[in-house]
Amino acid sequence: MPDRLRVLGFFDTTLLWLNLGVSLLVLVLPAYFDLSLKDALAATLVGGLIGNSMLALAALIGSDARVPTMVLQRAPLGRRGSYLATVLNVAQCLGWAIFELIVIATAAGLLCDQLFGFEAVWAWKLLFGGLAAALALMGPIGFVRRFVRKFAIWAVAASVAYLAWWILEGADLGALWSHPGEHHGSFWIAVDTVVAVTVSWAPLVADYTRFSRDRRSAFFGVGLGYLLPTLFQFGFGSILVLSRGVDPNHPELILTAIAGGGAAAALALLALTVDETDEAFANVYSAAISTQNVLSRVPQRLLIAGVSVVATAGALAIDMRSYQRFLLLLGAVFVPLLGVLAAHWLGTRRLR
Repeated sequence: MPDRLRVLGFFDTTLLWLNLGVSLLVLVLPAYFDLSLKDALAATLVGGLIGNSMLALAALIGSDARVPTMVLQRAPLGRRGSYLATVLNVAQCLGWAIFELIVIATAAGLLCDQLFGFEAVWAWKLLFGGLAAALALMGPIGFVRRFVRKFAIWAVAASVAYLAWWILEGADLGALWSHPGEHHGSFWIAVDTVVAVTVSWAPLVADYTRFSRDRRSAFFGVGLGYLLPTLFQFGFGSILVLSRGVDPNHPELILTAIAGGGAAAALALLALTVDETDEAFANVYSAAISTQNVLSRVPQRLLIAGVSVVATAGALAIDMRSYQRFLLLLGAVFVPLLGVLAAHWLGTRRLR
């Protein structure tokens, strides 16, 4: 990455990862914990610190190396070894892109139903699949400066504020804190889940921190930027599932519940729809960039278009609801890969 394109400072990097860190349906993951509120909050803190430390380290390495993550993997794994990591990363990016398009289209459909009396979720999937492609074609610099700064950060602030009020308004915190009830979940499985959500971004992070102005901006911008929404989502998510009995196998019902709140809920759904769009962008962009590690002669713009078509088709065809096992599988694959990369970097300080 040439110096003229290394323009994202601490503020821009933090804004980007604050936006990427907020995803509505992650709020239901604490339903899998089956823990008391105290234990769930403790697992959130421990998992958040572990996972975001790892993510920040991956960000720092990406800033030093100035190349995408899958190209980084050539150093410890060799060119052919990096191809296997690439295939796995493209698969997870496509999976997340499909999932995010489903979330966005569902939220847009509910908002449309409130205003006009019909949902047309399939049409919203097509529309937002095209929007994800358009944002990815802007690249990280254009995305941060023309979309995140002007629109997405305000949507994040509005959605977080509304969700915090909505969750707390329906909860008796005193009762939840004083009466843990019968919970038989594993504390460390809960920690693993928080870590897995965070580390799922590790194979993508260098795709963006190669544009960072310096290693300090990358390390602290990513580490702090993603930690804050992690604590919010799992912390407030624990309160949500314990107070309202959310079914993790039907996370889309959160959208339905939010939609029942009148005008304020409609504005919240609009903010959430904008807010989720950046995750779709990131997964489409990184899937294309990762594919270039194998198909280096194919133009990036053509790969972005191809990934967008596949993700949109997947969103139309697939009903992706239960994803805890998907997250744990990703953690099992990419945590060791990150460890190998970090060990190589610490041992040689060379990434080529």
